[in-house]
Amino acid sequence: MSSDTEANPGLAVVPVISDLLIVVFIHGFKGTDETFSAFPDRLRHILSETITSVSVECTVFPAYQTKGDLVEAVIKFSDWLTTLTVEREVASGGGAGKAKIVLCGHSMGGLLAADTLQEFIKGRPDADAPLWPKIIGCIAFDTPYLGLHPGIFKNSATKAIEYAQTARAVGGSLLGAFAGLGASKAANPAAPATPPASGWGKWAGTAAYAAGGALLAGAAGATYYKRDDLNLGYTWATDHMKYVGHLWDADALNRRVDFLVNAEAQEGVVFRNFYTYLPPTPLLHDSVRTFIVLPKKKTPAEPYFILARNGLAPDELEAHTGMFSGKTNDGYYDLGLQTAELIRDAVYKHRSAVPVNEESPSTIKPTENQQEPLGATTSEWGSEWR
Repeated sequence: MSSDTEANPGLAVVPVISDLLIVVFIHGFKGTDETFSAFPDRLRHILSETITSVSVECTVFPAYQTKGDLVEAVIKFSDWLTTLTVEREVASGGGAGKAKIVLCGHSMGGLLAADTLQEFIKGRPDADAPLWPKIIGCIAFDTPYLGLHPGIFKNSATKAIEYAQTARAVGGSLLGAFAGLGASKAANPAAPATPPASGWGKWAGTAAYAAGGALLAGAAGATYYKRDDLNLGYTWATDHMKYVGHLWDADALNRRVDFLVNAEAQEGVVFRNFYTYLPPTPLLHDSVRTFIVLPKKKTPAEPYFILARNGLAPDELEAHTGMFSGKTNDGYYDLGLQTAELIRDAVYKHRSAVPVNEESPSTIKPTENQQEPLGATTSEWGSEWR
């Protein structure tokens, strides 16, 4: 090979693809296939450019029902992931373990990823058996591994009251009897408003129900006119409470985090959780805000939770649901690069060697067919994430 190359300087050397990398995105509570927007495609490009000898595929786990027991979702996802892995490994011509899998879960999707990983590890014939599918990373985005921060309930209640006051004023002066009809519908659990078919922003409704109905009672009737924004439907909340109920089991939450920390130490499965962080806002919020509860200082889990700053979102809920858009998250660029760095490091870690002089994800520019979003003024790769 070397002699042919020296004799023919123009001879192209086709690189051997030694790795098959599959990054699987899992949406959260009531998410959709569009939850991650262009994030997976952009991540695939940057990984392909910064990891040598690899074929990268980013795929999104199809939308699934987020009601009923979480165990049901774990079983369905495990079956889907097993089938996907077999198909890709056979198609690549490699054997079992050829494909390296990274699970990326947003919100409740991170719980699904963690519990699926746990099932695969426990399902091995013995502790020394190799893990298959070969999961090398479990990366979460604002997953409430330790629960939802109480602040989101307070802020949601405040917003509900504001909407209620506005609705009452408008209803009293303009809508007349129709306002009363709407109020009776919203206040009567026997005849609840039709819940929205899909979409984000429904955590507030669940929080209201879980907190004893405080939001529903406080906004009784008048918030009917803002139900699409607040998502406080009684039927919707009761229908999905069993699924979200996992967020209130403190012992189970702590055990899951301990497992993830140990999985990185013992199995080499990289674990991180990027959490949305809203800085203080003068005259409005004196302290920082987060959507999730964070580990206590100086505990084993603390280093695995990574701050993801958002200076655009007005509240925790919108920061949480708008994590994957530069229009709603000015930290979108950093989030993408940090994710790419983690996955890249995980791949090389499992190759047992870190290459020298490889390009860092922060230096890669977008491909020609990847258009920059409106408002971009530079062609640097960093702006591609915005």
